Amino acid sequence: MADAKETDGRDGGDTIDGMMTNLARARVAIGVAAFAAPRLAARVGGSARGADAGRDFMVRMFAAREIALGAGYLLSGDDSVRRQWARFGLAVDALDVFSALRTRSRAPLWVTAGGVGVAGTAAGIGAAKVVREILG
Repeated sequence: MADAKETDGRDGGDTIDGMMTNLARARVAIGVAAFAAPRLAARVGGSARGADAGRDFMVRMFAAREIALGAGYLLSGDDSVRRQWARFGLAVDALDVFSALRTRSRAPLWVTAGGVGVAGTAAGIGAAKVVREILG
């Protein structure tokens, strides 16, 4: 008879792996959407309306980063490579949280809260994955 851990996922391994896969898929989807419509992505992120080539360039850089992180994780066939992509994502998300917190005095609360919420959630998922891999 199988151990309960093996059948119901109580060890958290399957859950964390599934969350990381979904996070990677979301990164690709958000990246593609932001790359295709940088003005709309900037507005959702709290930026001003109107044409701004510099802002659109920065949004597309963010989009390319998200596509690369998500696709890198999803397409890595080797577990050791996938672990590296998880660590890259964790580092980026932690820096995003730090950056969002630094905007608090200059941005509306909803922009800061949204940035911290999204990046913090991604960082939390990434941290759970990295810690589980380190501790075995």
